[in-house]
Amino acid sequence: MGSALETLCGQAYGAKQLHMLGVYMQRSWVILNVMCIVLLPIYIFATPILKFFGQKEDIAELAGKFSLYMIPQLFAYGLNFPLQKFLQAQSKVMAMAWVSGIALLFHIFLSWLLIVQFKLGLPGAAASLNISWWIVVLGQFAYVVMGYCPGAWTGFSWSAFRDLGAFARLSIASAIMLCLEFWYLMFLIVLAGRLKNAEVAVAAISICTNLSGWEFMIFLGFNAAISVRISNELGAGRPRAAKFSILVVVMSSALVGIVFMALVLALRKVYALPFTNSRDVADIVSDLAVIFSFTLLLNSVQPVLTGVAVGAGWQWLVAYVNVGCYYIVGLPLGFLLGSKLNMGVKGVWIGMVSGMGLQTLILTGITLGTNWNKEAMMAKSRITKWGGSVEPQWETQNGNSSKKRDVVV
Repeated sequence: MGSALETLCGQAYGAKQLHMLGVYMQRSWVILNVMCIVLLPIYIFATPILKFFGQKEDIAELAGKFSLYMIPQLFAYGLNFPLQKFLQAQSKVMAMAWVSGIALLFHIFLSWLLIVQFKLGLPGAAASLNISWWIVVLGQFAYVVMGYCPGAWTGFSWSAFRDLGAFARLSIASAIMLCLEFWYLMFLIVLAGRLKNAEVAVAAISICTNLSGWEFMIFLGFNAAISVRISNELGAGRPRAAKFSILVVVMSSALVGIVFMALVLALRKVYALPFTNSRDVADIVSDLAVIFSFTLLLNSVQPVLTGVAVGAGWQWLVAYVNVGCYYIVGLPLGFLLGSKLNMGVKGVWIGMVSGMGLQTLILTGITLGTNWNKEAMMAKSRITKWGGSVEPQWETQNGNSSKKRDVVV
């Protein structure tokens, strides 16, 4: 839900409406903390919920106890993600990296101290996680209030409680869009568990999803970069610059994806071995090399297109696309090929890649067919509606800029 700020803060920053960034962040804090309260019953009643879904009693009891310990982290999430997007929109990336690095070092030390030295077990692990996440939150907030974001943070404001309904709708759209993507990979494990020789199938799918996830973390950086750039350029009224940014980032990420694709094909016989001692699992993963390498190539482009969508504010549109591609095409096809046609893990993965490929094609078509001048006008309208008005620096047909005037209401 915090990713809604990628659209709003980025466009406001591009339009030089810096004062609205802090207001947007506070609105997101209100909405996300209300959502944390809504989610609390899942944490509090985790044990009976898990038992209802058939989890073993000892695991359900332990997981339920741990979930109670982790409630402070839930509220840290509610504050952290808006802070991240607030800083990200201003390209304060190194500040975020320093805070996260310090928190990580502290987390490692605290985990060793509480779990290994004091032998506190799960309570120690929970305390380490909670404290580390709150260090991230407090560190980022300290950076903001100490004056390193001039103009963007002007203190707490009652304006944070205005337009919460429209803000919540965009936040929910962002959440749906992203959750549908992440849950898609989780459902693959469920499908694998229904195959013959399920333990081997789950192990093979898990190795591939882990490797894919590691690569995906790299392209999350491209996702954030293009999201910020698109929102900044649209907010500033520079549609031509937005289109050029898309071209540069897509080409750059695709080149990196081709490198990963080539690595998997070159190491197809051995790339599973660091993850398993089972020859059967390694053979299945090796057999997936060609289609898995294609997955890595798609992983390089798809996050960029999603970032474009977030920067432009297309969250609801992409949510619908994800439902169709992933849950109407990808998962049913994976189930049909894997279970009914006895193609096993390869069938499940082919279904998954088909959904991802279809989504990438549709998002590519949407991006190519977009009227970016119209998107820039919509960004201006959104900024005016939610806090101010601005006459941005519009581009003329020959690429020259007209005089820029800022009018803050």
